[in-house]
Amino acid sequence: MSGHSKWSTIKHKKGAADAKRGQLFTKLSREIMIAAKQGDPNPDLNFRLRLAVDNAKSLNMPKDNIERAISKGSGVGSDSVTLEEITYEAYGPGGIGLIIQTLTDNKNRTAAEVRSQITRSGGNLAGTGSVSWNFEQKGIINISVKNGNQEEIALEIVDNGAEDFEIADNNIHITVAYENFSEIKSNIETIKGIEITEADLALVPNSTTMLNDKDGTQTLKLIDSLEELDDVSKVFSNADFSDKSINDFAN
Repeated sequence: MSGHSKWSTIKHKKGAADAKRGQLFTKLSREIMIAAKQGDPNPDLNFRLRLAVDNAKSLNMPKDNIERAISKGSGVGSDSVTLEEITYEAYGPGGIGLIIQTLTDNKNRTAAEVRSQITRSGGNLAGTGSVSWNFEQKGIINISVKNGNQEEIALEIVDNGAEDFEIADNNIHITVAYENFSEIKSNIETIKGIEITEADLALVPNSTTMLNDKDGTQTLKLIDSLEELDDVSKVFSNADFSDKSINDFAN
């Protein structure tokens, strides 16, 4: 769990840089498209789509872009796009497990790009189930506290069904069971003095591996390079990082 939380912090610090790459809206659009394809095009009736739309709005994606992505995914109009979800499992530096989720219109291109990044870092692709057995799907909700006591707010959320929390600066990182995600997110939205900055599904490791400083920094660079690929939507690992690894990577 701690590995995921630390990486969330790193991603938060790098958010502005990521946005400048021009890839952010592309990735958001693809998530909206696949969610619209797999369910109802109405976000009120499709929880995955509502999550994707909410995250897009929180990152200032224009309304027209969101509506266009929903139309493409649901097959409306001449510019509809066919995307396929493909998940790769791999071993990275220090033997840690990686799960790479992709959305692609060309699986051969995606496979080659993912394999290239992993091999370059000294890792290798693994068979289905080799890594994923150690992960569970959870709901992850990040909250910014504007007014109120962070710990009291976090404990209130846990009392209402959340599994765990972690407090960092003015933020609360909440973990919830997959089956309770929608209900708990709706309850959190009624709490005054807070703002949900991110709510998404994640694969959370049941156990983590602490990497040495060198392998930790190398793993962070690998995750970053994978997330820079247009076809990659999410990357999860069971790595835990030292403060030195995080600082070396961030700087």
